[in-house]
Amino acid sequence: MQTSRVAIVTDSTANLPTELLHQYHIIVLPLSLIWGEKTYLDAVEIQPIEFYQRLKTTKVMPSTSQVTPVQFTNVFSSLIDQGCEILCITIASSLSGTMDSAIQAKAGFPKARIELVDSQTTSLALGLQVLAAGRAIANGATLEECKAMVEGARANTGVFFVVDTLEFLYRGGRIGAAARFLGTALGLKPILELRAGQILPVERVRTQRKALDRLLELVADRIDGKSLIRLAVIDADASEAADTLMEKARQRFNPIEIFRGDVSPVIGTHAGPGTVGMAFSVEI
Repeated sequence: MQTSRVAIVTDSTANLPTELLHQYHIIVLPLSLIWGEKTYLDAVEIQPIEFYQRLKTTKVMPSTSQVTPVQFTNVFSSLIDQGCEILCITIASSLSGTMDSAIQAKAGFPKARIELVDSQTTSLALGLQVLAAGRAIANGATLEECKAMVEGARANTGVFFVVDTLEFLYRGGRIGAAARFLGTALGLKPILELRAGQILPVERVRTQRKALDRLLELVADRIDGKSLIRLAVIDADASEAADTLMEKARQRFNPIEIFRGDVSPVIGTHAGPGTVGMAFSVEI
């Protein structure tokens, strides 16, 4: 008997490059960006380049909204009609109501084989978990095996990032424990970590260059002694700094995979322009 194909569904905050989405047949549902009177689908109707250019001069700041239950329902229905089983991996439920929408949509298909995973993170740390599922499916894994693979990847994935200012996290209500860095002296760059769905303060470093060097040290501490290292560098309109960080990481860690991604408009609304980060995963 032919086994069902496992389809991966994630959201636009995974920030994965288009070529990887195509390679692993990943379906992406966009969150929404609300700017004045207009609403845009994240990285579909507004791309990062346009977003960051507009952000420099706007007098009206954007806000964001989760993937809706209807969006999930439509995609789940189409995939079920194609005979697929579904593995859905989303942004941390502590950061967005997107997982709640997926839960509501799943309830409408009580007989379907749908598994949901809260990544407890976002951006390319979410993306690395999604790719773990993609590789598992390519190797013939079942739905249950794919879910277990993602949960294992989640436990061995992390992300550190340097923001230019805490203003955007504060304004968007996502600052969490990093609020203790508010009032940071001009020129000091906050290094933050997203862990178990929470944005945590790490330290403050003078100048972006030194902050990114320190970020590499923090990643090194986390992956010390591990093999099969995968890295992903992310930036919000800071490509030069991201290029430098990526090259240093390639030379230092010799990862089996390393790639770049752009911070999408929805994540950029909260992180702010100038943000640079590195997600990492290790295989045990």
